Amino acid sequence: MERYQRQTMLPEIGEVGQQRLSAARVLVVGAGGLSATLLPLLAGAGVGLIRLYDGDRVELHNLHRQTLFGVDDVGQPKAICAQRALAQRNPDCRVEAHSHSLSASHLPQALEGIDLVVDAADNFAITYQLSDICYPRGLPLICASVLGRKGYVGGFCGGSPGYRALFPQLPAASGNCNTAGVMGPAVATLGAMQAQMALSVLLKLTPSPLGCMIHCDFVDWHVRQFRFDDAPEPDASGIPFIDRPMLTEDDCIVELRSVEEAPVSVAGQVLRILPQQIAAWQPPLDQRVVLVCASGMRAAQAAENLAARGVTRLALMAANTL
Repeated sequence: MERYQRQTMLPEIGEVGQQRLSAARVLVVGAGGLSATLLPLLAGAGVGLIRLYDGDRVELHNLHRQTLFGVDDVGQPKAICAQRALAQRNPDCRVEAHSHSLSASHLPQALEGIDLVVDAADNFAITYQLSDICYPRGLPLICASVLGRKGYVGGFCGGSPGYRALFPQLPAASGNCNTAGVMGPAVATLGAMQAQMALSVLLKLTPSPLGCMIHCDFVDWHVRQFRFDDAPEPDASGIPFIDRPMLTEDDCIVELRSVEEAPVSVAGQVLRILPQQIAAWQPPLDQRVVLVCASGMRAAQAAENLAARGVTRLALMAANTL
């Protein structure tokens, strides 16, 4: 126990708390900037098992913020590099590395035996999928997102409201690190806060970070916190995200990206309908309509239009997460 002596000194942790961490099984989705700080802190604290999913490979432009990796890792799968780095930091922590993205059909298997989920993918489509499956199972979910020098971290589900209670619908538009840029210290700060929230949940510390949202603004140097314990869940469960294995022969698949943007779609037979054409399109009444775009945002907007016209059998696909 010498490794953990400085944290077991805390009366709210002690040996009992350390045993809880050792027995804990945490699912982490994403091995990028947030996880560069999050993962070493979870492993360092003695979390027993981390199940890690990420389908990307390390690129040179990642290194300014994804400090878990080095130049020698460029070109290699992030999940495997992270597993190797964490083994050097604490062999007591077992890391299951999965070098593919976590999509809808894999979620039930990924959650087997898991005590807590950490969303470090910084991707709205994944966040909604995780919340939709964690909420009915009572699994706590810690989410964070960072852009530029601003971000947030929050605790959802696990007896508290889900992500849709605060954000019933996907945003109409949103930038990402690839399009709008981000500063490394901002990402590291939010990743550290995710780790603190995750450990606090596993240790059953009070007050719980579940039902709590913290906004960090490193432009104007504001940190704001609010609780949403009583936020009502939406009446409707929301339009689900699916992936390729969940498509059926009877689906009407609508590709919202142009041929120039996506020469190859998610299936052999799709309808190419641009978002601005959806309002004039007459959907079939006897098929499920599956709306496809890169991030899921255009698909969500198109689904909102169709739902307002009475279409009830709808599903979304975010091609960038497949």
